[in-house]
Amino acid sequence: MGSALNIGIIGVGTISAQYFAEFPKLEGLNLVAVADVNEARAAEVAAEQNVEALSVSALLANPCIDAVLNLTIPSAHVDIATRALQAGKHVYGEKPLALDPEEAMPMLELAHQLGLRVGSAPDTVLGTGIQTARALLDSGAIGEPVAAAVHWSSAGHELWHPAPQFYYQPGGGPLFDMAPYYLTALITLLGPVVRVSGVLSHSDRERTVATGGQAGSIIPVDVDTHVSAILEHENGVTSTLTVSFELWITRAPLFELFGTTGTIAVPDPNRFSDPVEVWTVEKPEWTKAPATAGYADAGRGFGLADMARAIETGRPHRASGDVAFHVLEIMDAVLRAGREHRVVEITSTVLRPEPVPLGSTPSTW
Repeated sequence: MGSALNIGIIGVGTISAQYFAEFPKLEGLNLVAVADVNEARAAEVAAEQNVEALSVSALLANPCIDAVLNLTIPSAHVDIATRALQAGKHVYGEKPLALDPEEAMPMLELAHQLGLRVGSAPDTVLGTGIQTARALLDSGAIGEPVAAAVHWSSAGHELWHPAPQFYYQPGGGPLFDMAPYYLTALITLLGPVVRVSGVLSHSDRERTVATGGQAGSIIPVDVDTHVSAILEHENGVTSTLTVSFELWITRAPLFELFGTTGTIAVPDPNRFSDPVEVWTVEKPEWTKAPATAGYADAGRGFGLADMARAIETGRPHRASGDVAFHVLEIMDAVLRAGREHRVVEITSTVLRPEPVPLGSTPSTW
């Protein structure tokens, strides 16, 4: 491993704590500074992390920073990423990549023109959970893939998040907030999607903040809160996806991959290393599979470290802007399909990212 990539973080809200927890184990990254529109919050976090607190503009102008970790709210993702690229810095951001494909495309084109990298969460697919499921699928453990089914639901993020309003604005909702985990996993397992259909709905249930200083505040809802989609992959496999902020409880399986000779129970793509289970006609019972691929003990930030190593070695990075753009176009197409009651063709495509060998680290692959 050569010199570490110097990182500046913009946005130090709730999700940033998960990244800070992982930085000590990622030798390819060197945290230099943090910034936030709430400068008092930035100063507090900077003191905790023993780094510099800067304004957003000063961080972007800092020549010592090689890459920006963009943890702002979805509506600010493209603006911050574009400004970082214009300042000559690589960018890695939280999902979604943007609010829609039209907003994201100029940013990706700019990165290409400048020879800079764009990476994006989720990087959970790089852990042993999804990577082991992929290794089993690719080895023929369940024969040829036929279909996949995903179902994620909750009663709403307002039940736990102290400032959940943005989850109910464009760029949020169960589709843009949670589906990136599952769509990225589906692409990792089955490859790109070529067309989609979708159905959208929402209830009239009043949403109020349940915890923190805003408890009791009413939340305006400007997104669909229950979304179902059918995805046709390029390889002919069909996936069904349901994501919802409307369901109090369900017994629906979270994620299953069906083949001609069996089924893989895929672990939650919102997590890195949950176990995989397999049922086959040769062994007709659920069996826990040992981890055979993926970054062990992974957490948020591994995708950024993977990108740092890719920059150093000149190889493609796995949690890429291209994958995130394909996911974004799929989500946008699901919304259009639901509103217009039609099937929508996907214009972008992407290669399945390279698998992660077991025992590797982001700084050694």
